[in-house]
Amino acid sequence: MAANSTLVDVARTAEPRPARPGPRRRYLGRRLGHHVILILISAAFLVPFVVMITTAFKTPDDIFSVPPRLLPQRWVLDNFPAAVQSMPFLRYLLNTALLVLLNVAGTLVSCPLVAYGLAKLHWRGRSVIFFTVLATMMLPAQVTFIPLYLLWDRVGAVGTFWPLIIPAFFGTPFYIFLLRQFFAGVPDSLREAGLIDGASELRIYLQLVLPQAKPAIATVAIFQFVATWTDFLLPLIYLNSEERYTLSIGLYSFFGQHGVEWGPLMAACLIFTVPALAIFVVAQRYFVQGIAVTGMK
Repeated sequence: MAANSTLVDVARTAEPRPARPGPRRRYLGRRLGHHVILILISAAFLVPFVVMITTAFKTPDDIFSVPPRLLPQRWVLDNFPAAVQSMPFLRYLLNTALLVLLNVAGTLVSCPLVAYGLAKLHWRGRSVIFFTVLATMMLPAQVTFIPLYLLWDRVGAVGTFWPLIIPAFFGTPFYIFLLRQFFAGVPDSLREAGLIDGASELRIYLQLVLPQAKPAIATVAIFQFVATWTDFLLPLIYLNSEERYTLSIGLYSFFGQHGVEWGPLMAACLIFTVPALAIFVVAQRYFVQGIAVTGMK
């Protein structure tokens, strides 16, 4: 019996064990799993965008077909002229472009200057001001809608573009925080060298520090462009004249009392999306670089 047990143990020991996957195979498996998850998440965001694009080229029969079809049976362009003619498109476009231009300009003037003062200048109360700026980021915007509306109404600015423009020239907390994180990573020796050469703080800021912050500034500009271009709530609150409406409010005109013109609406949404998408594609390199650099801190 002992001999038989020994033979069985030897046989079990001699049996080949299943090979474990090597480090490279495990690495490839993890990468494949990560890519599958990213593809599924991307598809969840892309499907509505694809539906918007295809619906813009559909006829009413294709839009309401049963069962629904993603691609139209017949591609048409009639929805685009209908979208442009259903509202004062050029006027709304000029109003939106004016707001975007002034808001981006105001943000790029105020936010980097405040961020530089919080990051590089040493003065009493700097930490308190910085934490106050961070605290305002935690305050929901809906809480301030009524007080701000009453304030602008008292000075007679409701119905004009001023409530949508002036706040950008006083800084946005999130952009100040983003730029402050970037300026904190700029070596102090650069500023000290400028002071030794007799440069003023303003000259150091404009000629030495600001050129180093191009990626972060481009990121802030993109964020502000998209935020102003797509803003619907604030123009709806402050603008009460059709002559001053923006494109985002103009899209609401497609929702009629007896139904929605889905074809022209999707065509107008596609036209509305193209500028923001083009800006992002053109400035993508600066955007990614700015997020990466400011995120290190």
